[in-house]
Order: sequence, then structure tokens, then C-alpha cells
Amino acid sequence: MERSTIVRVHEGLHARPATRFVKLAKGFESDVELVKDGKAVSAKSSVKLMLLAVKENQEVTVRANGADAIEAIEALIGYLENPKAGLDDEEPQSPANDAAPAPAPQPAPAASSEASSLRGVAASEGVAIGPAFAHFPPDIAGQGRLLQADEIAGEIDRLRAAIAAVQARMDRALAQDSLSAGDRGIVAALRDIAADDSLTGEAEKAIRGGNDAVSALITAASTIAADFSAVDDHYLNARADDVHAVGRQICLVLLGQDDVSLENIPEGAILIADDIGAWDLARAPLKRIGGVVCGHGGATSHIAIIARSHGIPAVLGLGNKVNALRAAQEVALDGNSGHVIVDPDAATRADFAGRVEAAAKERAGLSVFKTVTPKRADGRVIEVAANIGSLEEIEAAQEAGAMGVGLFRTELLFMRHMHLPSEDMQAETYAALAKAFAPHPVIVRTLDIGGDKPIAGIEFPDEENPFLGWRGIRMCLDRPDIFKRQLRALLRAAVHGNIKVMLPMVSDVSEVTRTRALVDECAAELKAEGAPYATFDLGVMIETPAAVLIAPALAKEVAFFSIGTNDLTQYIMAADRLNPTVAKLNDVTNPAVMSAIELTAKAGVAAGIMVGMCGEAAGRPDLIPTFVEMGLTELSMSPASIQRAKKTITAMAGD
Repeated sequence: MERSTIVRVHEGLHARPATRFVKLAKGFESDVELVKDGKAVSAKSSVKLMLLAVKENQEVTVRANGADAIEAIEALIGYLENPKAGLDDEEPQSPANDAAPAPAPQPAPAASSEASSLRGVAASEGVAIGPAFAHFPPDIAGQGRLLQADEIAGEIDRLRAAIAAVQARMDRALAQDSLSAGDRGIVAALRDIAADDSLTGEAEKAIRGGNDAVSALITAASTIAADFSAVDDHYLNARADDVHAVGRQICLVLLGQDDVSLENIPEGAILIADDIGAWDLARAPLKRIGGVVCGHGGATSHIAIIARSHGIPAVLGLGNKVNALRAAQEVALDGNSGHVIVDPDAATRADFAGRVEAAAKERAGLSVFKTVTPKRADGRVIEVAANIGSLEEIEAAQEAGAMGVGLFRTELLFMRHMHLPSEDMQAETYAALAKAFAPHPVIVRTLDIGGDKPIAGIEFPDEENPFLGWRGIRMCLDRPDIFKRQLRALLRAAVHGNIKVMLPMVSDVSEVTRTRALVDECAAELKAEGAPYATFDLGVMIETPAAVLIAPALAKEVAFFSIGTNDLTQYIMAADRLNPTVAKLNDVTNPAVMSAIELTAKAGVAAGIMVGMCGEAAGRPDLIPTFVEMGLTELSMSPASIQRAKKTITAMAGD
């Protein structure tokens, strides 16, 4: 059985989306293959899958043979057709995203001399100056001896034990709460490489040919890395470094050696290396690292992704020029332009120190707003909350000073599992969210999926335009078996904090009244079962033109409005927000969109209910004053925008 489709995964099947695709494929008993341009590979091998170099908008075929072939094809096709499948568990705007752009090149800083200034790839923005910490662990070489016939089986067992040890070490790292969500995705991708049949099979083949395990593993890793390097795709080229890093870890176990540790790096030091494995960097004391300079790597390498996600300036890809830094005492680097200055003179040192101080002042200037409660001139509090999609994002929202959650996207909870999440799993997730932000409100959006965001366990019809189809509240009301499970979980979780619930894609008052009837039905069931529960405020997202036009009627039925500017803009302007040819029309500042927001605000204010906003426009300093003047009292945004938004609102009150 097979089915073809066009790949919509963001940037194609590079490291982490390939890892997730493989994990999904391994959940089925059937043999599954992915076919592109006549070449078929196992969908259960991340290395083979990445080497197939499947890019966004290319046509592929999923082929399955086995008892659950139909389910496998539906789930895998759903993943391939999901534009957000290539993104991390964090939101697309996260700097940890594989597709995060490299900083734009900027003019080089004044250097003490041409000889002391090196140029590499600007991989993570920011400037830094500090003591050099050279990290040049010795190369690993094979033993170079031919095995006797009776040694081969034992050497293969030794290799398998070493691979298992590396996998176990990575599993322990993945189990640690200290690992960020972005870093967790990278380590998971590395673990997949360590477990992949391509690497182990190639190494075992070399051992059967008489090579010792270390030599065999080095050869196998080099062969696979060369395949990645030869692919015409910069994301896949960067995976060659990952293969070498994993191979090194396995070789060290075989040799009974520990790698040179980064644990002792001084505060603010610039880490200098020819190559740093993503595994090593993810485990390093990242808060102490002032900057990273590396011979290998580029803007799409996992080193760069980790550096960006932790705000560490980085210049990579220096090649052999990095050797000029082996004996450096001090290093200055500019992650915006890609320049590295070895042992800078007094003038350069002063220049960089000033730039570092200015950047720190800007951060500090905003950080004071972390605990600020912004108010209008009349004293009314404006809640500045966070948009998040997983429990892993709680810490970032709290660190930014979020006054609760204005949008919790529950579809990610559904999309990350191969089966529909149980009521208990959902209740635990929502309860953890409520506890983390209590007493601040947490607004949970009920399942907002459709043909553009498919999930395993729900069969969606083929639709010419999924954005105008069976999605959001429409799907939920048609599938009370799924919807009631979520509503019951929310009622149970409401015992633990200030949970509010909002409905997506509402376009008719009856959708609210039908939902409320289901909520009452769920509450009655829980009461009869003796299960603890609490009621919650019910609100709606205003994102369809219909909702805007019936806002006065909706306001009589709900406790709050939350304006979803992303979808509202595309529906008001009749312009697909994923279509670059009409991107100019997707402008929230268009008078038509701003009028829709104002009409919604007026209806909410007149009815005495809260009016909030959870689209990206909520974090724009240029628009916040207008929204507040319209009567909005809650703005929810990416955590990175929270402190700037608080500053903007506070400044308004002082004007």
C-alpha cells in the first residue's frame, strides 16, 4: 500500500523532523519506506531518511506493508503535510529552531592589526570578550590491527555494548529537568544517530572484514559523514559534524577513556575548539560561557542552534584558522559580523567592552520590568501573558515575568503523541500549567486542529482549503468523544489553579451554547463519579469575520474575548498567511483589520467582559498603545516580547 504527497514540513526532513518521523514510523509494526525520485529507504532509519534529502515542497511516496499499513500511511502522510512539523516543541519564532536565520553580516570592528583579525561564519548574534579557553581534545585513532577469525564475534559484542552505553548516557541526559526543550531535541537526534542501523551496520561490516572496533567505527562515521557533506543541502551538510561527534563518543567508550571536560571553563570565557560535539556543548555549563569560536560548524549546525537558544555569541567555520587561537590569552568576537580578534589591543578591548556593556544595559533595562505590573493611567492593570504550547516553555515564560498564560495551544499535546492523549494525561498537563502560574490565569485553547494541522487518531477529509474547513470548534463539536475527554480534563485541572478555557474558530453563537451544554454534562459525570473538579470561565477567540460581526451577541454568552490576530488578519484580508505571493496583504495594521479589532473591543467593553489579544501583534510596541486605548486589558505574546511590552505600557501611564 502506498500514497504520495507534497512535503510541507518546514525546511524538509532535516535532523529533528527526521528523528520525529522515524519515531512515528517505528510505532507501527508494518515495514515502511519513503520514496523520492525512485529511491526508496527505510522510514525507520533517521540517517537513511536524512540522506534522502527530502526538502519542503518535494513529492514523496510513503509505502507500507503489514497489519497496520493503513494507519501507518495516514499518520506519516499527516506528518509530512504539516507545515509546522519541522519546528521544535518551542514555537517557530524560537531561536532554537533549526531554520533560525543567521545574523545579518555587519561591518567589521576596528582591529589592532590584520593579522589578529579572523573571519568566520556569524552563527549567533552578540559580542563578547573574555579569556580564551582552548578545547582541543586529542584525535582518536584506531588500533590498526587485523582481527583473528575467533575475535570477530567478541569485537562486535564490544561495539554493541559501547553503543548501548552511549545511548544510555544520552537517555539519562534526556531525563534531566535541567536540559532545555531545544537542547533536548538535539540530544534526541544525536541518540537516534547512535542507534541507527546505518552507522552500526557499516561498523559491524568493517569488523567482519577484520578491522578492530575503533577503526571500524571511525571508518563508518567518516563514510556516513561524507554522504551528508555531499548532499546539496546546508542543513544536511551540518549533520556530518553530528555523525563525527557521535562516533567519537562511541570510540571513547571502546577505549575506556573520558573526553576532555568543559566543566572547568571560567566565568565569561570564550570557548575555542576545532570542533565541539552538540552532545558536549548541551551538557556544558552554558551560563558560564561568554562566547564560542569553532573551526567546524555553520549557522545551521547544532552548535549554532544551542548557542542561539542560550544567547551565546558564536563564530563558527573558521577552518584551520582556528589553530591561531590555540595559544591565545584573550579573544574578542562579534557574532553579528563573524569577526574574531586574537589578543586584542587596548583600543579594541575598550571598544568591545563598551559594546558588551551597552548590550547588558539594554537587557538590564528591560529586565527590571520582569516583576512590574503594568497599569493604565486610570490604574487598571494590563495583564501581559505568554503564548506557549508545552510544559517545557513554562520556565522561559516565568523568567520573562509572564502574568499567566494567555494562550496554551493544546494541539501540540495531541500532535506529539502517536495516539490521542488520555484524559488523565491531559488533566496532568493542564494541572501542572495551572500550578506553575497560580494565582495568575491560564487560558487554555481547546483543540484547534484541522486539515492543516493533522494528528494521529482523527481522520480528516481532503479539503481544498483547510483554513475554511473542518477545524477548531467545528471538529470538536462533531467529535464529542474527543472533545468531552478534553473538557473533563480541564474541569479536573481547574481545581489546581485559575484555568480559563477558550474556543477557537467560533463563527456562531450556537457553538458556544452547545459547548456549554457539554461542559455541564462533563461536570455532572465527574460529580457522579466523585472526582474533584472546578468550574472555569468560558471565552472565545475572535478570529473569523463572523465572530467580529456578532461580537455583541457573543459577549452576552461568554466571560472573555481573545483576539487571534494571525488568523483574523488572513480571514479579513482573504489572504492565505502561508502564501508568500500575498504576504503584503497579511498586515494587521491594515485599516480593515484594525477596524475589526476595534469593533470587537467595543462589544466586549460594552458587555463588561475582558478583551484580550493572543496574536503576535500583541507584542508590538508600536501597536500596544492603540490596543490599550481600544479597551484591551490582556495581551499575550512570545516570552521574549514580554518585558518590552511591559515597558511600553508603563511608559504610556507616565505620559
